[in-house]
Amino acid sequence: MFKKVVMIGAMTLVFLGVPLMGNAFAQTPAALPAADPGDTAFMLISAALVLLMTPGLAFFYGGFVRSRNVLNTLLMSFVLMAIVGVTWILWGYSLSFAPGLPFIGGLQWLGLNGVGLEITDYLKGSNPPEVVSYAGTIPHQAFMIYQAMFAIITPALISGAIAERMSFRAYCLFVLLWSTFIYAPLAHMVWAKGGFLGLYGGLGALDFAGGTVVHISSGVSALVAAIVLGPRKTHPHRLSPPHNVPFILLGAGLLWFGWFGFNAGSALSVASGTSGNLVTNVATTAFVATNTSAAAAALMWLILEGVLRGKPTAVGAATGAVAGLVGITPAAGFVTPLSAILIGFITAVVCFYAISFKHKLEIDDALDTYPVHGVGGTVGAILTAIFATTQVNGAGKEGVLRGNFGELGVELVAIAIAYAIAGVGTWIILKVIDATVGLRVKEEAEFQGLDINEHGEEGYNSEFGDRPT
Repeated sequence: MFKKVVMIGAMTLVFLGVPLMGNAFAQTPAALPAADPGDTAFMLISAALVLLMTPGLAFFYGGFVRSRNVLNTLLMSFVLMAIVGVTWILWGYSLSFAPGLPFIGGLQWLGLNGVGLEITDYLKGSNPPEVVSYAGTIPHQAFMIYQAMFAIITPALISGAIAERMSFRAYCLFVLLWSTFIYAPLAHMVWAKGGFLGLYGGLGALDFAGGTVVHISSGVSALVAAIVLGPRKTHPHRLSPPHNVPFILLGAGLLWFGWFGFNAGSALSVASGTSGNLVTNVATTAFVATNTSAAAAALMWLILEGVLRGKPTAVGAATGAVAGLVGITPAAGFVTPLSAILIGFITAVVCFYAISFKHKLEIDDALDTYPVHGVGGTVGAILTAIFATTQVNGAGKEGVLRGNFGELGVELVAIAIAYAIAGVGTWIILKVIDATVGLRVKEEAEFQGLDINEHGEEGYNSEFGDRPT
């Protein structure tokens, strides 16, 4: 029976894929305006860097859990490259970026129908009329695959809150539904042409690389998931320390490195421009701001630990760096280096105390996803409205410090909508899954470890593991 199902599915994909591929590549190379080689190379490298962040996140999360759950935790990130890597092509990109309604994209690009190597005019005929492409110097498919990497890592962030207790089957179903019904609408509203919140004919919220779309959405969803799923059986009285701190540092380093593609790549070009009488280069601005904020946040976290707890820790340095990267994400292409330092400092302080507050509430967000990504993304979005300046990006807006007090209101509206969609949507998805396939592993499996029970393998030889005999 299983073989029949596989054969039918394969034949269906072949029959559907041939005509869709024909549409996608119908234009001959001679009919296409030439893409800019430098911008195209930059975007493909940036896409690869963003993809590298997902295994980086896997190592970062994997180091925190008990050794009996390390493979399950790593796989919860890694599997997103498979699931979303397929669904983004079939329907995710169309729902996120095709012209449609203010809250969701259309269906005309399903299976990449009509998404080929053209660099312009693929948005022609929709409002606002002056916007005819998302990136006018690179092939449409280059933009598509770059955005795919954001769609891959965003639901992977949620796995940190539900580690060590969620069924892998339920998790895969959850991320499939979440990326379709939560991520796609938010990406469309903020980044797509005609989106309700964005700069292409919307309210004008500033989100350069994903403060609301990526970090607030995943952070809020993580908090809801942790509450709905319930705490681990050992929480809060028998928690284990991180089993592999070098994994945490390795993961943080890979995230920091990949984040340059995440933020600088969101400029969609390496070309310089002008804003008034000033020369601008948004990719460079975003690159510098990204590194500066991460460094400032890591430094502030170490200072806080040294002053308040007596000893700065490796885990603290890694967590602080990630918090700084989260905080600068919505602001990277809109702020100066000095503003990036302040954003890193402020985000680190707020996230540091958010983790402490979470522990007091005894919510089992296992790896602090909401305090770092939800809170950090919220702080970053607010600070973007405060520090933004058109001196570094003429396509952006002035912030509060330059007299545009209304921008703060716009950002708060965007934050509130992201909280509502992510929170309510995640709760509904989890309740549906719980009523159908169930959410949690059995209690015995949780104590024995998810590696052996969910996957039939272990991360380490049992001689060195901590799985009880």
